[in-house]
Amino acid sequence: MNNKLLIAVIALGVAIGIGMLLVPVNDPANKSTNQTGHNVGHLISNDKPTGGDFTLTSVNGEQSLSDFKNKLVLIYFGYTYCPDICPTNLGNLSVAYRQFTQQEKDNLQILFVSVDPERDTPARLKEYADYFEANIIGMTGTHENIAEISRRYGVVYAKVDDPNNGTNYAVDHSAFTYVVDQNGVWQEQLQHATTPDLFVKTVRQYLNK
Repeated sequence: MNNKLLIAVIALGVAIGIGMLLVPVNDPANKSTNQTGHNVGHLISNDKPTGGDFTLTSVNGEQSLSDFKNKLVLIYFGYTYCPDICPTNLGNLSVAYRQFTQQEKDNLQILFVSVDPERDTPARLKEYADYFEANIIGMTGTHENIAEISRRYGVVYAKVDDPNNGTNYAVDHSAFTYVVDQNGVWQEQLQHATTPDLFVKTVRQYLNK
C-alpha cells in the first residue's frame, strides 16, 4: 500500500470514529422519538417529571397554572403550524369535551403551550385553540421560560430548520397530554392519539375523586 493510500485510509477511519462519537446511539432509553418517528434531539430523564406552577402569556395577559387551582388541568405542548400531530390530539380532546356535562366543563381547563414562540403569538394561539371549541387556552412565553417548564414536565422538542426557507421550519416534539390535579400536582401523561373515550374516562376519574 503506497503512502497516499495509507494516509487516506487512516483519515477515513478517524472521520468514522469521530462521527460515531458525535451521533447519539439509537437507544430508546437514551433519547426521545416523537410519535412521527423523528428524533427530537433531547435526552430524556428516567425520573418522574416534577411538574409545578408556571406563568406564561395568553391573549388575556399573564396566566399561571395556579390560576386554575381546584380545577383538573390537561396540558398539551405543541405549536400551531404542526401539520398533523397536534390537530389529531386536540381533535380527540375536542370530541371528548363535547361529552362532558356543563358541571364537568366548569371543573376542567385545557392548556395549549406553544413550543414555537417565534411564530405563535397569543392572538394566533387563541384563533387556533378556538377552532377546537373546547375552551382551550393557548399560552406562550420566552424560549428560556418554555424550555424550563418543558424540562419539569418531561417535554422534549427541537426546531428543524428548512435550509431553503428560514421561516418554514418544523418543530419535532413529544406528544403527551399531561394531567394536573386540582391541587396543581402532576399526576400522569397520556399518550399521543389517546381516544376521546379514554380522555373522558380519565377526566371523570379525577373529577370524581
